[in-house]
Amino acid sequence: MDTKTETPWLNVSQQRIWRSFLGGTTVLMDQLDRDLRAKHGLSMPEYEILVRLSEAPDRSVRMSELAAAVAHSRSRITHTIARLERVGLVVRGHCSDDGRGVTAVLTNQGFAALDEASHTHVAGVHDYLIANADPADFEALGRVMQNVVEVLEGKRF
Repeated sequence: MDTKTETPWLNVSQQRIWRSFLGGTTVLMDQLDRDLRAKHGLSMPEYEILVRLSEAPDRSVRMSELAAAVAHSRSRITHTIARLERVGLVVRGHCSDDGRGVTAVLTNQGFAALDEASHTHVAGVHDYLIANADPADFEALGRVMQNVVEVLEGKRF
């Protein structure tokens, strides 16, 4: 954002909606995280990593790509993968294409853990978010957030 132009201050209605969005996303993500930790010993970031690995060919993703996909620093992804590796959910290996990079690979134990945790996560998303939204409002939220992603990732101007 160009700081030399006039700041587009939020009006009262926009400010109210923005604060509702901030508060809602914070409590939603905190509750989803608490549910996963309590029932499966997984955090939301760990769950997201397992999901990304489960969707990848051979359940394997280069560490740098995984960090970008889940918006973590390389050091944070390395730390998280190390924890998942210690409990047998993930293993690390060398990239087959160049031998220099490191991949994270979802183990069968990790896939089973994800399968169990996914029921808790999806039920939470449904109960805490979808059940509290009119279908049209939920679709609008999806469009707005997709627009945000596209603009911030440079896919739209």
